[in-house]
Amino acid sequence: MATQLVHLPEVERLSPLCIRILGGNPGKFSLQGTNTYLLGTGSKRLLIDTGEGKPSWIAALKRTLEEENATIESAVITHWHHDHVGGIPHLAEAWPATKVYKNEPEHGQLDIVDGQKFTVDGVSLTAVHTPGHTVDHMVLHFAEEDAMFTGDNVLGHGTAVYEDLGTYLKSLEKMRHLFKGRAYPGHGPVLSNGPGKIVEYIRHRQQREDQVLQKLRSENPHSGSGAESKAWAVMELVKTIYHDVPQSLHPAAAGGVVQILHKLQNEGKVSSDEDDKWRFTGRSTL
Repeated sequence: MATQLVHLPEVERLSPLCIRILGGNPGKFSLQGTNTYLLGTGSKRLLIDTGEGKPSWIAALKRTLEEENATIESAVITHWHHDHVGGIPHLAEAWPATKVYKNEPEHGQLDIVDGQKFTVDGVSLTAVHTPGHTVDHMVLHFAEEDAMFTGDNVLGHGTAVYEDLGTYLKSLEKMRHLFKGRAYPGHGPVLSNGPGKIVEYIRHRQQREDQVLQKLRSENPHSGSGAESKAWAVMELVKTIYHDVPQSLHPAAAGGVVQILHKLQNEGKVSSDEDDKWRFTGRSTL
């Protein structure tokens, strides 16, 4: 995957109101690294996310603020994962007056509620609770650009992982109606058509769900035969559905397949046995 990634500068001005600073933590799942965003035009700026606390990130942030003749007034955290919160102690050390906002806050942090507004000179943000990737996940509508900071619900490359598929899809559906412009993701490059990418995500998830259902139904006996359909282990499904994906990524893909199976189970279409094997048991619209 790394060879497919476009190069992103460590610091880049993305618009007159937004500068991206990479977290210095590239990897298989973090892509070019965690995106952190410095917003505003005045002497007091707002920061979105903090990376995982790499020295290169805090150094780049300090340099940028010196060049901008600015300081950080507040930081808004999209969700609890380490690669988004790890730099918070650096903020407290370098800028002790910084207010840190996070849904389901930890000690010393301030809560974020759905619909909460955040403003600095030139920038107005509205927080929207969009669980799925994590239960505390927030996205931020950027009024001046009719854009959205999508956290890890939508990435600039590939697709996102999630804790609960049904909840995640509801959040994507909510998000796509809230803006018309860019998506500023938690990882990867900016997406020029944010709502269009979200529609792609929804369709992709539906295609994967259809593939799982089709595979489970493929050896389902004809109605009235009295025999049960074939039971599939999760990794058996992964190896057939993700046959074109490197095997090293199959464990991650398995997590997605399990989420699909749980969604289908809740809909009465599949069931699992004591050996954690899955079979088709209901009707589908395929």
